[in-house]
Amino acid sequence: MIDIRYYCDENNDDISLKIKHAEVNQTSKCNTPLTKLPASLKKMITETNLGGVILFSENLENIDQIIELTNDLQLAAKASSLKSPLLISIDQEGGRVARLPRHLSTPFTGNMSIGATYAKHGEKYATQSATVIAKELTALGINVNHAPDIDVNMNPNNPVINVRSFGEDPLKVSILGAAQVRAFQAKKLIATIKHFPGHGDTNVDSHSGLPLVTHSLETIKNIDILPFKQIIAKAPPGMIMTAHIQYPALDNSTFTSKHGEVMIKPATMSYEILTTLLRKELNYKGVVITDALDMAGVSDFFTPTQAVINTFSAGADIALMPLKIRTPQDIMKLKQLIQDISAAVKSGLLDKKEFSLSANRIFSLKTEYKLSEAFSSNIKKMKLKAKATLANKNHLHVEKSLAKNAITLLKNKNNNLPLTVESKPNIHLIMPDQSKCIALKYYLLQHAPFKLTCTNLLVNDSTYAKRHIEQADIVIAGNISPLQSPVETGGVEDLTREDVNKNIKQASGQLEKLLIFTKSINKKAVFISLRAPYDVTRFESYADTVLASYAYNTDITEDGQKVTSAAFYALANALVGKAEISGELPVTIYPSNEVEKNK
Repeated sequence: MIDIRYYCDENNDDISLKIKHAEVNQTSKCNTPLTKLPASLKKMITETNLGGVILFSENLENIDQIIELTNDLQLAAKASSLKSPLLISIDQEGGRVARLPRHLSTPFTGNMSIGATYAKHGEKYATQSATVIAKELTALGINVNHAPDIDVNMNPNNPVINVRSFGEDPLKVSILGAAQVRAFQAKKLIATIKHFPGHGDTNVDSHSGLPLVTHSLETIKNIDILPFKQIIAKAPPGMIMTAHIQYPALDNSTFTSKHGEVMIKPATMSYEILTTLLRKELNYKGVVITDALDMAGVSDFFTPTQAVINTFSAGADIALMPLKIRTPQDIMKLKQLIQDISAAVKSGLLDKKEFSLSANRIFSLKTEYKLSEAFSSNIKKMKLKAKATLANKNHLHVEKSLAKNAITLLKNKNNNLPLTVESKPNIHLIMPDQSKCIALKYYLLQHAPFKLTCTNLLVNDSTYAKRHIEQADIVIAGNISPLQSPVETGGVEDLTREDVNKNIKQASGQLEKLLIFTKSINKKAVFISLRAPYDVTRFESYADTVLASYAYNTDITEDGQKVTSAAFYALANALVGKAEISGELPVTIYPSNEVEKNK
């Protein structure tokens, strides 16, 4: 299963010279988003009997374009000798990991916000959000969603999972994950639970390194693996995605990297983990797909051929993104990779029987979900249906309802909330960037003509901020933590986005200074954790009121006149008392008696 995120054809003048002079083992740099399937890729799909593709936000512009792209992909597969429909996949978890354009779809506020609603609403929002996502994806011709993430987030410093997790309780994660799998697959969308055997207690992002989990077998059994075991038994998913993580308690065997280093095998390449544990002990019958093989947790240590052979030997059925397809030159690399795998089967390096079982599992999955129906799609009807489905009134209502019910009150010592609308207080906002300023202002002003000013922390103008803090009746400040992971924007090609994380880190430092100043002049303050709520322990002493929203995603028109943000809509309602604040923390940030004392 390859990604076609960017592609530069031979008729692209910007890259033709680079391709002509490129070395055989190099990939020419290409940053042109692929939104229409070129002839060279159509031919590649047909000639190679490709199994699937994964789409990213760069591939997705508007409803008509997306449907035309997915249809062209399937027609290319129809013309192949196998005539096997493509698995067309996407990462549409909701919240921070959502590939569909936010203004076109219903992106939701993510898994941790669903976890925050569990105490009062149980499975309700897990089921409703997954149902909406499934309707929207299938309407576009997408048949696989690499969701839900069922990692149990035990580590406050986890850089890649955090709010993508339902929480830290493995039983609740199991229940909510199973509800989403059922809802996805009831609407004929293949679900993928991830990342086996668990990515919840890591402090390294496998996009940029190889994490090591040192849990005991008891901890692995009772926490990491429990959601996978429960869901396999109660709501079997079409796919399970592996993790590029070392688990020595499960398998301490080693490999020698392409640089000659001897290292513990990651789960993606472990027969003990993927076959003995997942297949035999947990009795999983479905398709095992690797996490992206171009991630540093694999690509730093293996060539593409080595990576694929090792994952197939371990028991994986689908190799996800084993190499980049960015130019016609890369098509030759893919064909060579396929030849290498074929040779490995013929030589006995890969077991022929196991290889056939993998192929049968994939074909059975495609048949079960009737993917070949895509070969006879009526494009005109698909477009009409999709336009009536995506981001429709009912879907947006579910999104707002989830966001409102997720808001969590962690502290309200001096009853700063709700804001007194009648007195029209002078409010100064301190937000991580301008879009959050615009969004919270937009939704607060729908309730009352507040006098609102805002400090954009990226501008870092402390003189402006302090002047308005002094004039304010109340200060409302928001923070984003932890730093962004490449998975949020697409993958390892975003590892160069260091500027984003640098700015977020600087903004948090500036925020702390301004909150200290706010407290020193005895101003009322509200702190909002806009992402993983672990940052509350850093900032709560500066504010009498603390809220958690678990999300901050915002879509703003170029003129700034229209704002769409379920998270800020929900926050505004909570701040003015128009919605009951009923969310409960799905993770531990400080002892429970401290929570009660603060309230």
